[in-house]
Amino acid sequence: MKSFAPSKLTNKNALMSIRFPLIASVLLACLVACDDKPAENARGAWGAPARVITAEVKLEPIVDEIQAIGTAGANESIEIQPRVASVIERVAFEEGQIVQKGDLLIELENSEIVAGLALARASLSESRSLYDRSKSLESAQAISASNLETLLAQVRVDEAQVQAARARLANTRILAPFAGRVGLRRVSPGGFVNNATVITTLDDVSQIKLDFSVPETFLTVVVEGMRIKARSVVFPDRIFEGTVTSIDTRLDPVSRAVRVRAIIPNDDGGLKPGMFMTVDLQRDRGEVLVVPEQSIVPEGTTQYVYVVNDARAEKRAVSIERRIPGFVVIGDGLNIGERVIAEGTGKVRDGSEVEEVGNADL
Repeated sequence: MKSFAPSKLTNKNALMSIRFPLIASVLLACLVACDDKPAENARGAWGAPARVITAEVKLEPIVDEIQAIGTAGANESIEIQPRVASVIERVAFEEGQIVQKGDLLIELENSEIVAGLALARASLSESRSLYDRSKSLESAQAISASNLETLLAQVRVDEAQVQAARARLANTRILAPFAGRVGLRRVSPGGFVNNATVITTLDDVSQIKLDFSVPETFLTVVVEGMRIKARSVVFPDRIFEGTVTSIDTRLDPVSRAVRVRAIIPNDDGGLKPGMFMTVDLQRDRGEVLVVPEQSIVPEGTTQYVYVVNDARAEKRAVSIERRIPGFVVIGDGLNIGERVIAEGTGKVRDGSEVEEVGNADL
């Protein structure tokens, strides 16, 4: 019996019959892999859950703090000036001296004013005597009522002249209008002064008026009677406590700030008028919902967070009331106790399976 070798065609067909099933298997595997890709994305690389760090949504007390800048001023402060023009006869104070209300500071030469007072008194005495004699004749109708009224008017004029002369004489003695410390003397005995001449200054620094400005957002915080703490660069280790005594009725239309005045005790006289001071103010906003700042995922004008729910990431829109360094205040969209992804938001999508590997609680 004669045997035959297989032909080349027969061998090629056999190879094709082997390759087609292999190619079909590879294509099928590719299709399956493509269909499973969303599931892989939902679980992370190599099908593992995304490893994230979360933070708990919680209530935290928020306190706003600002530092206002103010200028110290004397409780009472004036420049001592004469009310009449004359020559200085005596200087009755020492520079830097503490004086009491009513103490003599300056005495002016007054001889001319004294003479004028004597003349006014003499005129008053004469007119009063004439009026008294004429009044005794009224009952006998020896003088008319109109003449008597004229004499009475003259008496009143002379009385007024006496009072004016006394006032001019009193003005030659310059007295301290309140207790305080006098400043540098700017005149000398024998010098001529008038009502434009500054003799010295007088400041009551037993307590200091501190004027400072606060923004309008703090109007509900600053109230009369409020305690404040102030600092000065002159005394870096001291804190000066005071009380708000008044608040201006108007806001500055440019800065939108209101002027506030506080009184600070200054028993040791350390604070001086004109000093630069800073005031620390606080406003308690109560408790608010907060999350870490890095948990916010902005998309256009909408802000999102990823909430971990049953080991999966849930994308949720939130409203932000304000930002504070390190965290944000949430107005709406979250509840107390929920956990949001603080680190790893770039590795997840809505519905992604996640694994919490740490926390970033505030």
